[in-house]
Amino acid sequence: MAVVRVRQHVNPLAKKYQTPANALEWEKVYPQPNQPLHLDIGCAKGRFLVQMAQIETNWNFLGLEIREPLVVEANQLRCELGLTNLHYLFCNVNNSLKSLLTSLPTGTLQRVTIQFPDPWFKNRHAKRRVVQPELVAELADYLAVGGIVFLQSDIEFVAVEMRSRFAENSDFEQLGTEDWLTQNPLPVATEREIGTQNKGEPVYRAIFVKKSSAA
Repeated sequence: MAVVRVRQHVNPLAKKYQTPANALEWEKVYPQPNQPLHLDIGCAKGRFLVQMAQIETNWNFLGLEIREPLVVEANQLRCELGLTNLHYLFCNVNNSLKSLLTSLPTGTLQRVTIQFPDPWFKNRHAKRRVVQPELVAELADYLAVGGIVFLQSDIEFVAVEMRSRFAENSDFEQLGTEDWLTQNPLPVATEREIGTQNKGEPVYRAIFVKKSSAA
C-alpha cells in the first residue's frame, strides 16, 4: 500500500470542514449493529483500532478522523483484513458527533477514546482543540450508563484541559484516586504512546465513567 502523506495538523474551523457528516445507517456499516461500540476520536491512521477489532471481536469499532486521506487508507486496510466490526469515517467531530450518535442503537456506545489530540499550543487557537464542552455534553447524552471515556496525551496542559472538561460535566466521574493513571488499561497502545514511552517521557492518562442519572 502506498504511503499517504498528509498535513500533521488540520484546522477544524476552516470552511472546508464545516459541513457535518451525514448520519450512518448502522445496519449497513456493521453486520451486528447492536454490539457495544468503541468510538475513537481522532484515530489518525487507525492502527490502534485494527488491533482492538482483532482482539475484541464482540465489539464494533468506529474511528473518526478529519484528515480524509488517512481515512481512505484505513478503510482499505480494514477491507484487506476482512474486519467487519471496524469502520472509519472522515468528519469534523466537533460539528458531526451529534448527528452520528443520534442514529445509534440506544445503549450501544460504551467506550470512547481520545488519544494524543492535536495540542494547538497558542491560546488563540484553543477553539481548535477537539475536547470542547459541547463535545463532552454530546458524549454524556449518548454514552451508556457505566460507559467509559479514556483520555491520554504526552502534553500535560492538553491532558489537564481534557480532564477538566470532563470533570466539569456532572454526568461524568473520574475513576481512580491518583491524578493520572500509570498504566494504560486497554490491551493496545497507540504508536504515539509507544514512541513517547520509549523516549522515557511521561504519558498523562485519565478515565471517566458515565454516571447514572440518579447518582
